[in-house]
Amino acid sequence: MSFIGKGANATNSPVYEDADHDPVTSVLVNGDVPHYDGSMDADERVITALGYKQEFKREFSLWTTFCVSFAVLGLLPSFASTMYYGMGYAGTAGMVWGWIIAMIFIQCIAMSMAELCSAMPTSGGLYYAAAVLAPPGYGPYAAWITGWSNWIGQITAAPSVDYALAAMILAAGSIANPNYTPADWQTFLLTTLIMIIHAIISSMPTKWVAEFNSWGSTFNMLALIAVIIAIPAATTNSPKFSSSKDVWGTIGNRTDYPDGVAVLMTFVGVIWTMSGYDSPFHLSEECSNANIASPRAIVMTSGVGGLMGWFLQLVVAYTVLDIDAVVNSDLGQPWASYLFQVLSRQAALSILALTIICGFSMGQGCMVAASRVTYAYARDDCFPLSKYWKRVNGTTQTPVNAVVLNAVLGILMCLLMFGGSVAIGALFSIGAIAQFVAFAIPITIRVFFVGDRFRRGPWHLGRFGPFIGGVGVSFVLLMVPILCLPSVTGSDLTPDLMNWTCLVWGAPMLAVTIWWFVDAHKWFRGPKVNVEHAIHAVQEESGVIVGVSVAEHAGGGGATRGCIE
Repeated sequence: MSFIGKGANATNSPVYEDADHDPVTSVLVNGDVPHYDGSMDADERVITALGYKQEFKREFSLWTTFCVSFAVLGLLPSFASTMYYGMGYAGTAGMVWGWIIAMIFIQCIAMSMAELCSAMPTSGGLYYAAAVLAPPGYGPYAAWITGWSNWIGQITAAPSVDYALAAMILAAGSIANPNYTPADWQTFLLTTLIMIIHAIISSMPTKWVAEFNSWGSTFNMLALIAVIIAIPAATTNSPKFSSSKDVWGTIGNRTDYPDGVAVLMTFVGVIWTMSGYDSPFHLSEECSNANIASPRAIVMTSGVGGLMGWFLQLVVAYTVLDIDAVVNSDLGQPWASYLFQVLSRQAALSILALTIICGFSMGQGCMVAASRVTYAYARDDCFPLSKYWKRVNGTTQTPVNAVVLNAVLGILMCLLMFGGSVAIGALFSIGAIAQFVAFAIPITIRVFFVGDRFRRGPWHLGRFGPFIGGVGVSFVLLMVPILCLPSVTGSDLTPDLMNWTCLVWGAPMLAVTIWWFVDAHKWFRGPKVNVEHAIHAVQEESGVIVGVSVAEHAGGGGATRGCIE
């Protein structure tokens, strides 16, 4: 593997290349070259060039990586969990138009993320990219904000999915026994049980986790196709379908805002549903041929997920009879209410059962992805007690401690359900806004600060990269305030109807920002190199030899700190 000493990227981070892989953008500074073991394969040389030891087994392929991320999307249970935000805000027209519009911009974000992943295939993902691409001196702060926002979004994913799953299970119980009304403590205990089961599975060896998610994701896809076909075929409506004019023509605005804003507010369901396409980035250290397979998995997830999700939106929009009855049902689960509105009892229970199984697989995928993010950030001492969370279990070769931490925090977050439906609903909107902000920061740096000087990996967008990234970032800037809006205003706005996203996400982000300026800036230096180094002199074009110290790794955004000899 050779080292390219000039023009690596905007921050002078180096680029490594060999016959098997195109360049990767590394946190290591010019002149600080890893020591390579002759037994390393191509993937291990890539991760070593990025500054990290190979600590996981690479037992994920393009297909199994896609399966994990598609399981995290969990289109069927995700739609079931967030159905209220679509038709509940803007009716059927808001659903079908909103999904199309949102997906165009989400695809831009996904493609820009895939380009970053190809250049920097590490489990740190967006956090690592923000550190490397930021202007000199700003790398640690960019990594700090990106990492914490992404982590908050990741750790809220599994508990929000598992809460929705528990609610669906108990709703099925209410249907089977009309005299039974689930209590909050029962929902909490069932959610806790599901979280524990997911933690156990996520702590297993990588090969077992990959197999489990492969089967689960395959079931997800087959179940989604079955539901898309079964609902139109089995609906008891007469006529079977609403007219296209009714479905597409009129915005059924149920908010206190103009129609356009109401449609934008429906995007929270789309954003939360589609937020799992970053999972291949975080699994890249466990994936073979990572700087090609992982970005492909990102784009496949967003593309296939977006298209199939829209088909499901169309099916529901054309068959729903009474939206108010669906969103205000005593069952407390709009998806279950919808199924019993348009299908026979047996058919509705069958589809609800499929949704529950898919939801279990989705929660498992969320737990796996979140644990890898926790491990990656703990490896760089981002958290208190990081020395415990970054340990890799010697038997399973997986970050078991990180899994346990996430499970405990998720169970504690589920206590929000005792504060009411709006309080627990904040978990969904937190995940959407936290992930969106984390996605946007490194893409913003790449587009507006690095531009054409960005060193691309083998999967890239060519000359369209900055434009596509700019479109995605603009969408994020528009949606962040929209995601914080309550559905009602004025005298109608009560604490029970308030959108608490700005507080529940903003408070911890304000806390970590204060922590940064008060203390963390003194010791946090971004991604920490953990490979052995060989100090090489680098011959520049001018004939001057540049030497670099081992200790001077790219903690400050990847700037070169050499001395003329």
